[in-house]
Amino acid sequence: MASASVTSQRLPLTSKLAFGAGDLAPGMAALIVGFFQALFLTTVAGLSPGAVGLILLIGRVWDAFTDPWMGLISDRTRSRFGRRRFWILVGAVPFGIVYALLWVVPPFGPTGLFFYYLVVIILFDMAYTMVNVPYTSLTAELTSDYDERTSLNSFRFAFSIAGSLLAGVVHGVLITRFCADANACLPNESRTGYLFSAAIFGVLMILPFFWCVAGTRERYTPPDDDSASASILTQLRIAVGNRPFIFVIGIYLCSWMALQVTQNVIGFYLTFYLRRADLFPLVLFAVQGSAMVFLFVWSAVSRKIGKQNTYYAGMSLWIVVMAGLFFLREDQAMLAVVLAGLAGMGIATAYLIPWSMLPDVIDLDELETGQRREGIFYGVMTFTQKTCVGLGIALTLQALQWYGFNGDLLPGQQPASALTALRWMIGPLPTVILLIGMVLVARYPLTKQRHAEILAELERRK
Repeated sequence: MASASVTSQRLPLTSKLAFGAGDLAPGMAALIVGFFQALFLTTVAGLSPGAVGLILLIGRVWDAFTDPWMGLISDRTRSRFGRRRFWILVGAVPFGIVYALLWVVPPFGPTGLFFYYLVVIILFDMAYTMVNVPYTSLTAELTSDYDERTSLNSFRFAFSIAGSLLAGVVHGVLITRFCADANACLPNESRTGYLFSAAIFGVLMILPFFWCVAGTRERYTPPDDDSASASILTQLRIAVGNRPFIFVIGIYLCSWMALQVTQNVIGFYLTFYLRRADLFPLVLFAVQGSAMVFLFVWSAVSRKIGKQNTYYAGMSLWIVVMAGLFFLREDQAMLAVVLAGLAGMGIATAYLIPWSMLPDVIDLDELETGQRREGIFYGVMTFTQKTCVGLGIALTLQALQWYGFNGDLLPGQQPASALTALRWMIGPLPTVILLIGMVLVARYPLTKQRHAEILAELERRK
């Protein structure tokens, strides 16, 4: 049996800060890509919503299949930088370069543009996988304390949200910098702004990875006969045979699917339904700012009432806010900013709780198999997430096209059917997804007490 040296002691602040820094660049990229990519490809690059949905779906499915492989590769890696930090170091520069290429509009026709963005999106997702799967796998290796893992993820997502705050506000300003009218920016004007922003953020996204690598230490040394040598099919069978893991996947998918649908629709909602594209930076600041603060609030609350009850509270608040957005009138645009701030309070639990549950599942796997395989678990988690989210985004964009959305039309010119579809996708659709997630949380079997029993048994065996 492997002899793990994962500590249950509290981590120093410096380690938590360095670990959190590893999600700064992914947080920037995730927000800009999540909120702006579909809007950019339809209104600036000139592709149809259906074509954009197909590009994103193919990219996400391809990317999803690389995640378990990256997890397995990092499980098998042996270097002086450890199993995970080695790949963060290798992938840092490609991540920034390929991100910048996402926002270039080459002089191609529709078919050429389709394949250009398909290739670049696949390359970006592969670079994202190279750094992000090993990075997220670090969580379970830094500490085995039940509550400390929640605290560790608070730092991770605080950096992630801080990055998204910076990206949301600054990117929103940069892309309209060359526009005569920020609420009716012409495609050529937007194109220059997107390119300007891409160059700046492409550089900024490289640096935090180096901080993460320098400031963290992996505390598990795998033995030479570790089970990572088993085939990927064997590894996958073991992972999906872990019952609590299936629940964590479902909970995370519901949380993240609701968030991704909202992210992809909010730009269209503000631009074409409320006709206030200028509010985009303010709305993003309200959402992400309140989410960042409440990460630490919910982390403290979780110590008192547990992860499951914390999740119920956050999701309930988020559902109420989405109902408000559905019923919002076109002349109540400023109220959307208030609702965005309230939504961030609930969204914080979608970031925090599922990811703090996953390391507990890995401890159970070690108890049952005698091995630690963080990489494959995190790889499978992101595999299922990206596949389902890619499908959800593709269907969302296709639905806009079915209901008559036309990227060539300015705000005020879209058909009523398209505006109604936007309202349904900003409110009722995410609500249904979140309710399913709450049912799964109610049935999740790994309580704090059960996890303490698992750690005690692991200590006894060692």
